[in-house]
Amino acid sequence: MNKKKILIVDDDIQILNLFKKAFERKGYSIHTAETGEQALEIMKNEEFKVMFLDLNLPGISGMDLCREIRKDNPNAHIFAVTGHASKYEFSECREAGFDGYFTKPVNLKLLHEVAEEAF
Repeated sequence: MNKKKILIVDDDIQILNLFKKAFERKGYSIHTAETGEQALEIMKNEEFKVMFLDLNLPGISGMDLCREIRKDNPNAHIFAVTGHASKYEFSECREAGFDGYFTKPVNLKLLHEVAEEAF
């Protein structure tokens, strides 16, 4: 059986490490990227059913990254994670193609639940 793979994109390395460790403890295979461009590069060789994207990324934004991912992955479960809740509206995230929206600091138990539900 294949491990359940998750892609996490955030420019904060501490957040990436925290999420990676938390999901690996639950048995998931985790891939991380610090930029949208890195994420797109990873996705050339890997498929992900679940993704958590920071909205405020250097280079391509999380919103634009979601739109780009949706072109080839209409059935993926993509969740926005942001520390800038006032800057981004949930309606904008839905329009970009996100399935859900979380603000930092985020409850890791809640992320586990939405990931498991997606799988």
